[in-house]
Amino acid sequence: MSRETGRLTVLHISDVHATDGTLLYGTVDGFARLRAVSDYVRHAAITPEAVVITGDLAQRGHAAVYPALAEALMRLEDEIGVPVLTTLGNHDDPDAARILPGHAAGHHRVVLLDGLRIVLLDSASGELGPAQLAWLAAVISEPHGDGTIVALHHPPLGSPLPTLAKAGLRDAASLLGVIAGTDVRAVLCGHFHHPLTATLRGMPVFVGPSLAYHQVMDAGPDTVSGHDKAMFSLVHLLPQGVTATSVGLESPAPLFTSSLPS
Repeated sequence: MSRETGRLTVLHISDVHATDGTLLYGTVDGFARLRAVSDYVRHAAITPEAVVITGDLAQRGHAAVYPALAEALMRLEDEIGVPVLTTLGNHDDPDAARILPGHAAGHHRVVLLDGLRIVLLDSASGELGPAQLAWLAAVISEPHGDGTIVALHHPPLGSPLPTLAKAGLRDAASLLGVIAGTDVRAVLCGHFHHPLTATLRGMPVFVGPSLAYHQVMDAGPDTVSGHDKAMFSLVHLLPQGVTATSVGLESPAPLFTSSLPS
């Protein structure tokens, strides 16, 4: 694992939008893109502690895709060799999603991976609600080992895009109030289909890019448009802080290749 390098790594994927029978927008194959992430991990020799996928696992209206999605997630876990942990997004079907690994008993839970605690929240409705926030407060009331990562679909802030400026978590202030002053080291989310980094009440928030498509950032104040661009993030927990790096799955020919000096 990456602990041997002095850092902990979480591979952060979001917004897969897997479909049943037809490709998203006639082009996007969520299953093929999950396989491409696995290939990247192998070729780049990444050794994460976990893979965290922050929602919109399936495209809205494709409830029949969840059995195949469950198989794909288990295959990804086998290929990378670490737990694959998922949260639900607003496109996901809460009932059909119970077939997914870790979701049979409900859609929020805590997972302990040695010294790292990962709390998976359910914001599929656009908010967490008092009961889930109270549960979160109880879970993180005491610090744990290397600290805690909180993962959910909706970011606790708006996007700079006018069309998504109000698309963040509706009870964001309540979430930030619960995690302030705890051992939470970062909040991982998705939903916007573009990367975004913020510090809110001293807390690093990383909005991961989408595996399905990337927002056209200059589409206009009343327009939503997407590029066919698949991305994910590598989140590193360092002794002195935390970083997130966006990675694209495109493989253009390199401009140059050189060896490091020995």
